[in-house]
Amino acid sequence: MFDSLNERLTVVFRKLKGHGKLTEENIKGILREIRLALLEADVNFRVVKDFIEILRKRSIGQEVLESLTPAQQVIKIVNEEVTNLLGGERSSLNLTGSQPVPLMFVGLQGSGKTTTVGKMARHLVRGNQQPFLIPADVSRPAAIEQLRQLGESLQVPVYTPQPGDSPVAICKKALDEARGRGCAAALIDTAGRWHVDEPLMEELRAIQRAVNPKEVLFLADAMTGQEAVNVACKFDEVLNITGVILTKMDGDARGGAALSIKSVTQKPIKFIGTGEKLDDFEIFYPERLSSRILGMGDIITLIEKAEASLDERRAREAEKKLQKGSFTLEDFLEQLEQIKKMGSLESILSLIPGFNPKVMKGLNVDERELVKIEAIINSMTKKERRNHTIINASRRRRIASGSGTQVRDVNQLLKRYEMASKMIKKLSRSGLRGLPQKMFLGM
Repeated sequence: MFDSLNERLTVVFRKLKGHGKLTEENIKGILREIRLALLEADVNFRVVKDFIEILRKRSIGQEVLESLTPAQQVIKIVNEEVTNLLGGERSSLNLTGSQPVPLMFVGLQGSGKTTTVGKMARHLVRGNQQPFLIPADVSRPAAIEQLRQLGESLQVPVYTPQPGDSPVAICKKALDEARGRGCAAALIDTAGRWHVDEPLMEELRAIQRAVNPKEVLFLADAMTGQEAVNVACKFDEVLNITGVILTKMDGDARGGAALSIKSVTQKPIKFIGTGEKLDDFEIFYPERLSSRILGMGDIITLIEKAEASLDERRAREAEKKLQKGSFTLEDFLEQLEQIKKMGSLESILSLIPGFNPKVMKGLNVDERELVKIEAIINSMTKKERRNHTIINASRRRRIASGSGTQVRDVNQLLKRYEMASKMIKKLSRSGLRGLPQKMFLGM
């Protein structure tokens, strides 16, 4: 999402580093370019104006102009102020009070509420807290079934509404059942609605009065830019939302909603959705997203993803093979299967400091791709799997025929394998060997 902004700021910082000593005039030019970059990223213009003024005051102070490394000092200030723009510190989910703690999810239709409820349930289960799912969306017929299926996949209980019950009645009865089951939290999936639809907004107010939720979480579709910010303000006026969950952060929008919504609504971003899978859900850390935006990577999140997803025994075996130079195509297949657990390869690479994800364009691995790769590798002889350099044109034709694929598929697989091997060597040389051994599976 922030690729374009990251590229613009990278150019700005490169120019900044080209100045041995900074003057007020240099800084004015740099701030002008930062302002344009933020406006092009669809950040709210008032937010940009205030942000640039803060940077101006700090950047022309003694801490910069008298610094031995003024460029680095300015970049440090920008990082700190982007972090502040995003909220400064992590805002935790409020699960205090008697159980089950009601959590209410609200937002426009299509913002990803039902899926996000499932993601939140997965998050709570991993924290050893049993959730209970409440389908209060009676206007979309498929919503109740979708939530039921999510509950089944997570082995989490879901309330079954009685025919004709209103959303308020559903929530009251469901809370009683959740209490009887000893659940820690009750996740209420409400119907999507426009803020101008007064009857539906009144329905939300009625649910809120009936269950007194600890959290009213507004789901903002990051792909809609400033419109998401405007709608969040309207929902806040009606419900006094307690926090925001940014969805679809894996999209190709400019990122203005993420950078604006905290400043405009004064409500913290608590989580972000980074993909369609239930695991594509992260606690929001302002300083980590700031580092990503400024091209500094996010090693902490990368490690957390690895620790949550990867098998340590296999990682140790993979590391030994890497050290011996015996990383084969069979090992490569296992690596891809493990990467799939962590998310898309591009999203993983975006967390590595200084790594340009464009280098690895096209390396997203999905279920169908893994099936194809497995078929291709299984069509190779043991000798070919252990030494891919012997796979010439005639061997590639035979492998393609045996796997039911095209020669170009075989070529693509070999190219991916070579790129992955090079990347592993690059990570090893860059000093990332100190990461947990599990990282060797994810890379």
